[in-house]
Amino acid sequence: MHRRVWEFVSIVVGSFVVAACTPVPPAGEAVSLAPGLTTCEDPRPQVCTLQYQPVCGFSSADEFKTYSNACSACSDQIVTGHRPGACE
Repeated sequence: MHRRVWEFVSIVVGSFVVAACTPVPPAGEAVSLAPGLTTCEDPRPQVCTLQYQPVCGFSSADEFKTYSNACSACSDQIVTGHRPGACE
C-alpha cells in the first residue's frame, strides 16, 4: 500500500514537472503577432524570386513594412509574420 502511494505521488509530481517545461515564446514573437498573420519559420529563405505579390510584414519591433513578396518578408530576420497586401 505504501508503495502505491509513492507511485501516485511520483506520477503527480512528474506531471507538474512536464507541464512546467512547456516552451513559452520569447518576448516579441508569436505573442505579439496580430490575428491573420502567417508566421515566418526557420530556416529563413536565402534566395527569393522577384515576383511582385506584396505582403505586409510584422517585425519583432512591433512595426509593419511592405515587402515585395512573402519570401522577401521572411528573409528579413526581424520579421515574425506577414499578411497579404501592402501595409496601409
